Amino acid sequence: MRLFRHELRIELLLYTRSRELAFFTFLLPLILFVLLGSVYGNDTVKGDPGVKQSKYLEAGMIGYGAISIAFAGLAIVLVIRRESGILKRLRATPLPAPAYIAAVLTSFMIAFAVEVAGLILLGRVLFGIPAPDRIGSLVLALLLGAIAFCGLGIGVTALIKSAEGASAVVNAIYLPASFIAGAFFSPAHFPQVLRAIADVLPLTYFLRLIRNVMLHDQAIWTQGTNVAVIAAWGLAGVIVALRYFRWEPSEG
Repeated sequence: MRLFRHELRIELLLYTRSRELAFFTFLLPLILFVLLGSVYGNDTVKGDPGVKQSKYLEAGMIGYGAISIAFAGLAIVLVIRRESGILKRLRATPLPAPAYIAAVLTSFMIAFAVEVAGLILLGRVLFGIPAPDRIGSLVLALLLGAIAFCGLGIGVTALIKSAEGASAVVNAIYLPASFIAGAFFSPAHFPQVLRAIADVLPLTYFLRLIRNVMLHDQAIWTQGTNVAVIAAWGLAGVIVALRYFRWEPSEG
C-alpha cells in the first residue's frame, strides 16, 4: 500500500503536468458541453419528449468523458511508455507490477470523477440542471463504466505497435464510437446502419445506463441488460490485456 500511494501521487502529478493529455481527455468534454449546450441546450430531445437537450447532453458528455479518459487517455499513455522503454525499466525496479497498474488506473479514474463533478457543476450553474437524485446508482454506474473502459484501454494497447500511431489508432476508435453511440445527439433518427453498429458498442449501453439513472430516475439494478453488456465488454478487455499486454517495446 505504501508503494501504491507513492506511485499514485506520481501518476497524478504526471497527468496534471501533461498539457496535451489533460486538455484532450479532461478539458475537451467540459468545453464541448458548454459550447453544444449553449447552441441547442434549450431544445427538447427528439425521441425523448420532455427532456431538455442540455440535460441529455450532460449525461452524454459524462459518457464521452469516460471513453476519453479511461479508454483513450489510458491507452495512449501506456503505449508511449511501453515504446519509450519506461514500462520495461519499471519492471526492473522493486515496484510490483500490480501496484503500478493499480496506481495508473486509479489516477485515471480520479480524473474521470473530477470531470463528472465538473460537468454536473457546469450544468447546474449554466443551464439550471438539477443534481441527480439517485446518487448511489449514479456512482455505481460511473464506477462500472470507468473500470470497463480501463480494461478496454489496456486491451487495445496490444493492437498498437508504435508510439507515433497511438493517437491515430485510439482516435479512430473512440471518436466515431462517441458520435454513433449518441454522446452528442440523440441517435433516434440515425440511419439504420449506424443504429445497428451502435447496438454493439459498449458506449451505447453506458450512455443508456447513465441517462436512465440521471434523466428517468431508474436505479442501476433495474437495468440488467445495460450492466451485463458493459461488464462483458470490460471483461473482454481484461482477458485480452492479460493475454497480450507487453512491458517491452515492440522492437525489442
